[in-house]
Amino acid sequence: MFEYAPAPESRSVVEIAPSYGLFIDGAFDAGKDTFKTVNPATEEVLTEVALAGPEDVDRAVAAARRASGPWSALPGSERAKYLFRIARIIQERSRELAVLESLDNGKPIRESRDVDLPLVAAHFFYYAGWADKLAYAGFGPEPRPLGVAAQVIPWNFPLLMLAWKIAPALATGNTVVLKPAETTPLSALFFADVCRQAELPAGVVNIVTGAGDTGRHLVEHPGVHKVAFTGSTEVGREIAGSVAGTAKRLTLELGGKAANIVFDDAPVDQAVEGIVNGIFFNQGHVCCAGSRLLIQESVYDEVLEALKRRMTTLRVGDPLDKNTDIGAINSAAQLARIRELSDVGAQEGAQRWSPPCELPDHGFWFAPTLFTGVTQAHRIAREEIFGPVLSVLTFRTPAEAVEKANNTPYGLSAGIWTEKGSRILAVADKLRAGVVWANTFNKFDPTSPFGGYKESGYGREGGRHGLEAYLA
Repeated sequence: MFEYAPAPESRSVVEIAPSYGLFIDGAFDAGKDTFKTVNPATEEVLTEVALAGPEDVDRAVAAARRASGPWSALPGSERAKYLFRIARIIQERSRELAVLESLDNGKPIRESRDVDLPLVAAHFFYYAGWADKLAYAGFGPEPRPLGVAAQVIPWNFPLLMLAWKIAPALATGNTVVLKPAETTPLSALFFADVCRQAELPAGVVNIVTGAGDTGRHLVEHPGVHKVAFTGSTEVGREIAGSVAGTAKRLTLELGGKAANIVFDDAPVDQAVEGIVNGIFFNQGHVCCAGSRLLIQESVYDEVLEALKRRMTTLRVGDPLDKNTDIGAINSAAQLARIRELSDVGAQEGAQRWSPPCELPDHGFWFAPTLFTGVTQAHRIAREEIFGPVLSVLTFRTPAEAVEKANNTPYGLSAGIWTEKGSRILAVADKLRAGVVWANTFNKFDPTSPFGGYKESGYGREGGRHGLEAYLA
C-alpha cells in the first residue's frame, strides 16, 4: 500500500495570545492566578490561562443574573438573531477554530474540521429556529427560562459540548456561566470572542476557566438555577449529591461502555468501518464509544481478520496532518489510565494486539489496541477506558447478545449490525441504552436527542427534548 505524504494544516491560521483571562460580563478579566495549557502532541506550552477562584465565580454568576431579566424579556425572534449570528461567525472562522481545537485537544484536524465544527454551527442554527417557537415545543403554552445555567464541559469535544449546552440555554432565555475543561480551555475562550463579535449583550455568556475546584464553586453556587454537566460518572455522582435538596435543575451526561453488536448477516466491510469509527474516532475519547465489540460466533474469525487488516492502515501521528486517523491522547493523566487498564487486561488473561505502529517521540500517544479472549468479568469489559482500546467478546444468539450488552452499569449507547430490519427493531427495543445506532455508529444530528440511563446520567441534550432542561 502506498504511503501518504505529510499534509499539515498551517498553525498560522490561528493566533494564540500569550495569556487569556476570564470572560465575565462581556469583557476579559486577567484574574489573579494562572495555569498552563499544553499541546498534547508535543507537550509544548500553548499559553497561560486565568484560574478562577470563588470570588471570580461570584462575579460571573452576578453578571449572568443581571443579564437574565433583559435577555429573557427579549422576544424569541430577537434572541434567535443572536444565535444565527453566532452560527454564521463560527462557520466563517471554522478553520481557525478547527486548528485551535486540534492543537489544544490532540484530535486529528480531519475530525475537528469535518465533524466538530459543522455540528457546532448546526446546533446554533437549529436552536435559533426554536427561539420563537417555544410555546409549540410541547412544554406548555408559556414556557419560562430557569435563570442562570451553570455548565461544565469535558475535554474530549470542547467546542461541540459548549454548543450542545449554550445554544439551547440561550434560545430558551437563560444566561450562562460555563467552565471548560482544564486541559482544553482555548476554544471556549475563542468562543467568547465570537460572542463579542456577534454583539451578544454583556453577561449573557460568561466563561470561567480552571480545574475541579472552579467547577465545584460554580455548581454549588446559590445564585445558579440550573446545572448541566458532561464528564465522568464519579464527578457526576458528586454533583448530584451537591445539588440534592436544592431547587436547582440538573442534567448529567456521563460515562459509557457501549456494546457494538455484529450479527452473522452483517455486511462485514461496512461493519468493520463502523467498529473502527466507534472506538478509534477521537482516540476513543468518546463517552458513547463502542468499546465492547460483540461478534456472533459463526462470523468471529472473518470479522476479526478484517478488523485487524483495517487497523494496520490507521495512521497515528501529528493531529494537524490531514492524513492522520488517530491523534494524541489528551493528557499525561489520561494516558496513564489507558496504560494501566490495558496492562490489567493482559494480566487478567486477555490477548492484546496492536498493529505495527511507530509513535512520535514527544507527546502523549497510544497505539490502537484490541483485546480478544475477553469475558464479562474482565475490568476492560466493565470499566470505561476512554482511549483507543477495544474489548472483543462473542455471542451465539440474539438473546445472549442483549444480555451481554445490558450487563453494564452504563447505558449511553449501542450499535447493531445486521441486514434484517426486524432484528434491528427487536434488539434495539431490548437494549437499555439512550441511543442505538443501526448499521452505523457515532452519528449525531442537532435535531436528535442524546442521553443515557443508569450510570450514564439522565436528561437529554439535542432536539426538541434538549429545550426541556432549560424551561420551567
